[in-house]
Amino acid sequence: MTSIRTRLLIWLLSAVFLGAIIGAGITYQNVLRELESQFDYQLRQMALSLRDQGVVSPEEAGAIADEQMDFLVQVRSSDGTRIYVSRPLGDFPQQAVMGFSNVDVAGTSWRVFSVAARDRVVQVAQPIEVRRELAAQAALRAVIPIFGIAPLLAAIIWWSVGISLVPLRRIATEVKERGVNSLEPLSDLDAPVEVAPLIDSINALLLRLETSFSAQRNFVADAAHELRSPLTALKLQLELLKNAQTEEARRIAQDALAERIERATRLVEQLLTLARNEPGATDVAHELLDAAEATRLGVSDVVPLAADRNIELSLDAAVPVPVIGDAAALRILVRNLVNNAVRYSPRGGRVDISLQFCAGSSVLFVDDAGPGIPVEDRERIFDRFVRRHVDDDGADAGSGLGLAIVKSIANSHRATVVLGDSPLGGLQVAVTFPPVPTKQGVHDRAAKAVPSQQDAAVAGQS
Repeated sequence: MTSIRTRLLIWLLSAVFLGAIIGAGITYQNVLRELESQFDYQLRQMALSLRDQGVVSPEEAGAIADEQMDFLVQVRSSDGTRIYVSRPLGDFPQQAVMGFSNVDVAGTSWRVFSVAARDRVVQVAQPIEVRRELAAQAALRAVIPIFGIAPLLAAIIWWSVGISLVPLRRIATEVKERGVNSLEPLSDLDAPVEVAPLIDSINALLLRLETSFSAQRNFVADAAHELRSPLTALKLQLELLKNAQTEEARRIAQDALAERIERATRLVEQLLTLARNEPGATDVAHELLDAAEATRLGVSDVVPLAADRNIELSLDAAVPVPVIGDAAALRILVRNLVNNAVRYSPRGGRVDISLQFCAGSSVLFVDDAGPGIPVEDRERIFDRFVRRHVDDDGADAGSGLGLAIVKSIANSHRATVVLGDSPLGGLQVAVTFPPVPTKQGVHDRAAKAVPSQQDAAVAGQS
């Protein structure tokens, strides 16, 4: 695994040295061309100066004839007769090409500039090898500073990269040194703008973890508290069974024990259901499904209880209604709502269940004829283990987890749960699911299939 520091250093240092090499090469070539132009300019100016003078003075002749002088000066008459030459060079061509030209004399290449003046021709020449050597030396002197600066830039880059990555190392160290229960937000003091989104994301994750862990701790504490009572009751009932003196007392104790076991089993099942539907507890892939089918299955689970309490169930879910969700979870949601409605409705009463598709959203309505819930208590009724008051008609008050499970499942489906007054005189629960995207291919068909009036279907009655 390559670190960010290594990657940055490799790319930046490579860019610096590659840029230095390319820059040095370009500078070297530019200096060579510039000096070639300067040398040609000197040849031309010297030749024009001698042409305008007409003759070479003794002082100039002595300076030009110096062996350390790189230049060769030759003056010929119009007929080719050599009038003056700075130093002997027997093979120098007698015919002159006006302007600049290159000639080879005795294995040496010369750069020559020739100019005509009345009855004579002035030629000034310089060895090409000398020109190139002088140009190369000057070009190297211009290139050396570039290679001297490159290591300095490399050191600055090395230091800058290290300093820039200090916030990342600080965050990594802070996270590494934390304990498993330390979920406080990371400090963003002196953090650069580029690192701030990372810190914000980590802090958001820590906040979600803290919320999840807190919910789990509360759940475990509440579950332990709620399980203590039924387990204690089971223990006491078992003692009564052991101490029963007559067959009738033993039968009564056994029935009571069976009832206590049933209630404890239902409580444990609801606790497990609630735990499975907690946000983030499971990774269930939601898919396009028919809410009407899930509603019918959920209602069918409550038919035996409704028959036992002589409750009439009216179900309006004959038309396919598309939603995005988990079929098993939606079945549990419907079952809990209808179960609550049946338990809190008076014997011989009625519970209406309808599923409607309107304005792109699917809405589940559950109406009962029970005592309802006061407006001031409707918010907290979704909390765990909050029980409603039940009249003494034989109904079981339950464990107080039904609506908590409904709320949890609704949240996982991004649905809203609203409590209101029912036309039947009791409580109405409305669960609104988010619209299904039109690209799923069933949105428009489902909307056209919704009837203009409800068709009630009796799912079960006493």
